[in-house]
Amino acid sequence: MLKGIPSILSPELLKILMEMGHGDTIAIGDGNFPHASIAKNSILVRLDGHGAVEVLDAILTLFPLDTYVDAPVSLMEVVPGDTVVPVIWEAYKALLNYYEPETEVHKIERFAYYERAKKAYAARSKMQHPEQFWK
Repeated sequence: MLKGIPSILSPELLKILMEMGHGDTIAIGDGNFPHASIAKNSILVRLDGHGAVEVLDAILTLFPLDTYVDAPVSLMEVVPGDTVVPVIWEAYKALLNYYEPETEVHKIERFAYYERAKKAYAARSKMQHPEQFWK
């Protein structure tokens, strides 16, 4: 048994985080995100029942963001005309400010996000909140 590792991080996800290097990304998506089809060329990790903020907090306790890329954090933009207000983004920003101060959050158009997600090293599925990328 290891000490200090958040229990939400499965052995599979810990292994993936250890394998990731500069430029590798992990896509974190909600339950409506097409993980299975998007992650055909990456590793699909299921963490059913855990929310995005909880998972992000656990990951950021161990995993530094890549400072050698222009956009270490990206969120899927709200689709034009949609009335959804992703209030959870403020919780993401608070965690980023705590663990990685001054990290800018970039927004990506929906279909551009899907294309980028296809290149992710890993995809985390079954969250209840809007999608995001972490490097």
